[in-house]
Amino acid sequence: MIGLGTIINVAAIAAGGLAGHFTGKLFREEQQESLTKACGISVLFIAVSGAMQGMLEIDGGRLVSGKSMLVVLCLAIGTVFGELLGIENGFERFGEWLKEKTGNSGDKQFVNAFVTASLTVCIGAMAIVGAIQDGIMGDYSTLAVKSVLDFIIIAVMTSSLGKGSAFSAIPILIFEGSITLLARLIAPFMTDLAVAYLSLVGSVLIFCVGVNLVWGKMVRVANMLPAVLLAVLAAYLPWSF
Repeated sequence: MIGLGTIINVAAIAAGGLAGHFTGKLFREEQQESLTKACGISVLFIAVSGAMQGMLEIDGGRLVSGKSMLVVLCLAIGTVFGELLGIENGFERFGEWLKEKTGNSGDKQFVNAFVTASLTVCIGAMAIVGAIQDGIMGDYSTLAVKSVLDFIIIAVMTSSLGKGSAFSAIPILIFEGSITLLARLIAPFMTDLAVAYLSLVGSVLIFCVGVNLVWGKMVRVANMLPAVLLAVLAAYLPWSF
């Protein structure tokens, strides 16, 4: 069944949010803050491992790094586009709308939890590649694995940041569902190199999400999202990074 992967992912996020909501009540405020920091540190290390996998390679028995220019250009140019488009403000407005419509107007952390969780589960190669596989072959295995990871991440985020995290299921439904429906059009552009570049830049953005979790909101990550698209386009330039 085409689209089953997206359904599984959405259900896993909703279940994670439900689990986190009830377990979060067991912790005092300072314990929830510590849990937020722990979640942020976990996200940082996941992001670093993904970024290093894309930047480091063995050359002549030596470990060398590369693709620094790719990261710099994609992030810098992508952020300019994101700031001009006001993507972060759009996310926050949608979060505010959700907060009112779901009866959570008194939850001061709702919007921050929604935006942070949405960025964490949406950014990355697994979401795009998995949705394409699901759309073309009906193979939902990649999204099924992602669903397990997202369940854990959202459960922890909901218990520490609040129920807004669970509503990240909505962006996932829209994002992965759209890619699944358009999979036959998108697939030819997602070459191995394009996926590698996307994964690298996506990992850097996830690192920024971790920074916000540990030290408070310091980076407007949503405004950096165009960097992911630029990373894919960079794979078609006549020179390598």
